[in-house]
Amino acid sequence: MSLLTYAVAAVLALTILYGLHLLSSVKTAVRGNILCALAMTVAILLTMHKDQAFTSPVLWAAIAAGMAFGLFLSNTVKMIQMPQLVAFLHGLGGGAAAAVGIMFLLDIGTQNAFERSNACLALATGMMTIAGSFVAAGKLHQLLPQKPLILPKHSTIVVTILAVMCAASALHTVAPNTLPLFIIFLIFATGTAFGIIVTMRVGGADMPITISLLNALGGTSAGIAGFTVGDPLLVAIGGIIASSGYMLTRIMCRAMNRNLISILLGESSVVFSTTAPAKNTGQGDSVPLQELQRGDVLLPAGGNAAPDNNVTVSSWLASAKKVIIVPGYGMALAQAQHKVKQLADLLEGRGASVSYAIHPVAGRMPGHMNVLLAEANVDYEHLLEMDVVNPMFAETDLVLVVGANDVVNPSAMEAEGTPTYGMPILRADQAKHVIVCNYDDMPGYAGVENILYNRDSVILLQGDAANTLDQLITMASPSS
Repeated sequence: MSLLTYAVAAVLALTILYGLHLLSSVKTAVRGNILCALAMTVAILLTMHKDQAFTSPVLWAAIAAGMAFGLFLSNTVKMIQMPQLVAFLHGLGGGAAAAVGIMFLLDIGTQNAFERSNACLALATGMMTIAGSFVAAGKLHQLLPQKPLILPKHSTIVVTILAVMCAASALHTVAPNTLPLFIIFLIFATGTAFGIIVTMRVGGADMPITISLLNALGGTSAGIAGFTVGDPLLVAIGGIIASSGYMLTRIMCRAMNRNLISILLGESSVVFSTTAPAKNTGQGDSVPLQELQRGDVLLPAGGNAAPDNNVTVSSWLASAKKVIIVPGYGMALAQAQHKVKQLADLLEGRGASVSYAIHPVAGRMPGHMNVLLAEANVDYEHLLEMDVVNPMFAETDLVLVVGANDVVNPSAMEAEGTPTYGMPILRADQAKHVIVCNYDDMPGYAGVENILYNRDSVILLQGDAANTLDQLITMASPSS
């Protein structure tokens, strides 16, 4: 590469970093996305120029096919399907790195040990990424079971796969003529198996961590592929993706009180009993949850709730001056973000201040709630992170929980031995009043009973969030 090529590559890497910086704000996110896309386009053209590939019809055909597929996805994938699309795209990046590794290892030209070792790593990590990402996308799209699949002696199996993968890579590095095709296939198979087994055992509670980790792994495989083919621009861009993904993974682990190694070894997300406790109906009778009436009916969550819950909810909405909305995956499933914004506008019209409490792992990917609320034109400044919003709950008149469960469950501070114990939560339980819009009163993805529903200051509005929010909008309307 010439000095000019190196200089352009450095400028492109810095441009992508700046584009990522712009993504931190909803107001500048579109500009950041466009900037990163333009930088990647120039990077592709620069690589083609360096390799003198502008005259390759096959390459241009591949680029055209990729662009057409990307445009198809951008026009057909719904916002609710964004988590699985992100996982799918991570997989394609890993698959590209694996393809580079395979082609290099099958090349009959002269190779040194450094290049061979990187090619083996690119193949292994690339297959981990594509296999794990496709499984994650399948689980998110409900094509595969969402519950964790934990194999007998899961940790032993994972460690054995890694050991075989490392041994095969080391053998091909030092002795490339020893059963080369078999060794390449072994690396391919162990990488695929690792990605599938690790991701299949992840349940809904750990999915945000998995998405961010696969993002990081895809960047790692791309960077390693850059070392393999001697392209510093690919190394730099892969490193940017990997480092940002690993930083996000660390944030996700802290937010869920998870240890990344234990997740990879299958030692977390164990689903405990999902049998819910009996609830007091407020009339002295304790009945199992499954016998409670379902649908769009206001049911008291605490034993001493007011007899007429519609009147109670209306008074809470009318008197609240400080309101915090806690969105969750149920809001995404119901596509109720626009109704949330409509209700917030009505409350603000009555003089209330409305904020949104965003838990780092709410939804199925990092930033899931931010994306949905941005679609509903919620100002980014109103989206408050957990550390900022938690001290505010004690002085809040009303908290509206929409489709969130585990992230507001006080059991995380009390129920030792459960999957969420020790996980930082949004302290909605400290507010004066809480309205919960959830489909039902069963445990969330972690399988832990939500004791928030037992509080006297909590009223549970059961049913599809879009329908239950319509009730609240009617109650909050000036004409009501």
